[in-house]
Amino acid sequence: MPEFGYTLLCEQSGPKDLVRHALLAEQAGFDFVAISDHYSPWIEDHGHSPYAWSVLGAVAQATERIGLMTLVTCPIRRYHPAVVAQKAATTALLSDGRFRLGLGSGENLNEHVVGGGWPAVDVRHEMLIEAIEIIQVLWGGDYLTYHGEYFDVESARVYDLPDTPPELGVAVSGAQSCQIAGEYGDAVIAVEPRADLIRWFEQAGGTDKPRYGRIVLSHDADESKARAIARDLWRWETAGWKVTAELPGPSAFEAYSRFVREEDITRLVSCGPDVNAHVRAVRRYLDAGFTRVALVQVGGDRQEDFIAWADAELLPALRRL
Repeated sequence: MPEFGYTLLCEQSGPKDLVRHALLAEQAGFDFVAISDHYSPWIEDHGHSPYAWSVLGAVAQATERIGLMTLVTCPIRRYHPAVVAQKAATTALLSDGRFRLGLGSGENLNEHVVGGGWPAVDVRHEMLIEAIEIIQVLWGGDYLTYHGEYFDVESARVYDLPDTPPELGVAVSGAQSCQIAGEYGDAVIAVEPRADLIRWFEQAGGTDKPRYGRIVLSHDADESKARAIARDLWRWETAGWKVTAELPGPSAFEAYSRFVREEDITRLVSCGPDVNAHVRAVRRYLDAGFTRVALVQVGGDRQEDFIAWADAELLPALRRL
């Protein structure tokens, strides 16, 4: 059966609100919560960006059943992979094994803050492979000394480990990243309902592994309001991954997306009150071969209404699929 998740978008809510939203999502019957891992918001109007891992620790204690995951963490610049291995293991223990680690090659928006320049995508993929190898060895419980092309680890060991390592998913956007996900990951993560991504993932060794999709919704009783909010707060994503991974900060996304129209954004975001329209949008992921779908509701002040509506209408409709 497909799983349906709720997304804690750190860029649009403060830390205490995120914890409360996670608890409400569990009560509403979502299968998992996915949290974004940012240093900066995409645009200034989002207005937030708390530390995702602190929020995860609080959510792990506030909830009892719901799965937790990062969507996604970049382990190649802002975080050293040895540190990611430790904090992921700790989160898995705090959540009694409910945590799943989603990894990706990152965005300049968040990773530039530590300096050192922003590598080309091929280099970032090589760095991601090294990072995954380091994390997986440390999850085995042994000491690790490692001198790779990009990372050094000196006599490191993670002392507090869950009995079973967390599921490790890899974010993809093309054939090269799908190869990494299939070969090194336990799952694949994508933000587009593309069957070719699933096919490449399977060809690289991903057959029968979980496939995560992320879809953006703007639910509101007033469709025109839903469209306007989507345009105002999600216009940055019209650039596509090749651009969004490269721009250095919120001001750059503001400048890029200044002239985006509502009709441009509604190609990416399902807008309005019609539950069937939102179900059709989610079904595109299921039809493409995804098995788990994380839902994003645009607008930090619209989360509680969205969760209540999802409890009453959207989740029951999705279960009927």
